[in-house]
Amino acid sequence: MSVLTSSAAQAIKMQPALPPDFIYRLDVAQYHAMIRTGVLTSDDQVELLEGWLIPKMPKNPPHRIATRRVYRTLDALIPAGWYVDAQEPLTLSDSEPEPDVCIVRGATEDYTESNPGPEDVALVVEIADVTLERDRGLKKRLYARAAIPTYWIINLVERQLEEYSAPDEADYQQRRDYGLSDSVTVRIGEHELGPLAVRELFP
Repeated sequence: MSVLTSSAAQAIKMQPALPPDFIYRLDVAQYHAMIRTGVLTSDDQVELLEGWLIPKMPKNPPHRIATRRVYRTLDALIPAGWYVDAQEPLTLSDSEPEPDVCIVRGATEDYTESNPGPEDVALVVEIADVTLERDRGLKKRLYARAAIPTYWIINLVERQLEEYSAPDEADYQQRRDYGLSDSVTVRIGEHELGPLAVRELFP
């Protein structure tokens, strides 16, 4: 396991970048209106990231298997008062990402009127292969700005789990990399889940 800490100065320099594959510029209310009126449906594979409507990448078998493994492992360990969700929307100030896996406060029935917000989320997980650049850049930045405590990238390319923590208004300030022979602990408030064998999260 390696530990890296980024400086606040470097983080502040990071500015939202125009994604190369953007479609339309929207705010969250406009995005919700498009869903409510049927302009966007479940057949439209897009998500709202920093105000841009961006295509979601197709999922290959390793991505699908890793998503299932992460979901199953976390679901077996979470304490009462939390649940694990997969590929469902979170509503942030200017974004509505659909992380591959996340740990959410309460029960899914608590969110009949709105999606979970950042204050409801303890951990977000993205499974990264062809999306690695986006997950390390755009996704990491918006999760940090939303003050989500911990962000994992299951990096299928380099076969490691990247854990980001200590969010501020620009980025996460701490990063830890875990190899396949390592174990990782998830913290939800006063609860510690694990240790989890990293190898078990990978296909």
